[in-house]
Amino acid sequence: MREVPGVDNVSPKDRFVTVYGRKPVLEALADDGLSVDKVVLADTARGPAAREILDAARARGVQVQRASAQRVKVLAGNGKQDQGVLADVVAPRMRTLGAALGDRRPPSSVLLLDGITTPANVGMILRTATAAGLEGIVVPRKGVAGIDPLVVKASAGVAFTAPVLRCYTAEEAAGLLRSAGYTLIAMDAGARNTVFTADFPAKVAFVLGSETSGVTDGVRPLINRWVSIPMSGGVESLNVASAAAVLCFELVRRSRPDSR
Repeated sequence: MREVPGVDNVSPKDRFVTVYGRKPVLEALADDGLSVDKVVLADTARGPAAREILDAARARGVQVQRASAQRVKVLAGNGKQDQGVLADVVAPRMRTLGAALGDRRPPSSVLLLDGITTPANVGMILRTATAAGLEGIVVPRKGVAGIDPLVVKASAGVAFTAPVLRCYTAEEAAGLLRSAGYTLIAMDAGARNTVFTADFPAKVAFVLGSETSGVTDGVRPLINRWVSIPMSGGVESLNVASAAAVLCFELVRRSRPDSR
């Protein structure tokens, strides 16, 4: 389902983090700090492993739905590691980008992930940006690693509570942000202005492209400004998650009253 500018399309992936596999599902059910909407168990799942999941769900009062093994694979989005079970965990701060932009007080600074397909990087960015207090991290459904158990693990569980904003593609998100008055700033090693010297407007979206390809062709024409992170010692660039950390905590520094 495509997100059309001005239309707030909501899918289950805009409300839940779906974890799959016996251990991640049991861990979610065992965590009283998480709200599990439902568990989906393959109708072929039998034996002690299935019984353990059923007992854990019953103890938490969580609904268990039976579905075909193929249906579980489709819902999980991972046909090799789902082990016939998944759980939809409520993500209280997850919503669509359209909903966030329509708020009376929309987020001032957001990150937009563009073409970042490595789960470890997405997870670490979610953790860093949440720790830095950013009000939104745009994670498109297409072209970026899905928020799955690998991303959850890399985020040390922060992915469940991160302020994730969903959309269909990074290009559509960039268009929505531009239309809402945001300045789009991306990183480029050759940019003269750095993250430490550039002026950032009140409403800004920082675009993080992949390490291999950078900002995608569809998003590039929508970028307003480019900034760099100064490098020494012959190092050309940082890992995208490391670059995000530098950026996020530069924003923290600037937000403090005693910053110069």
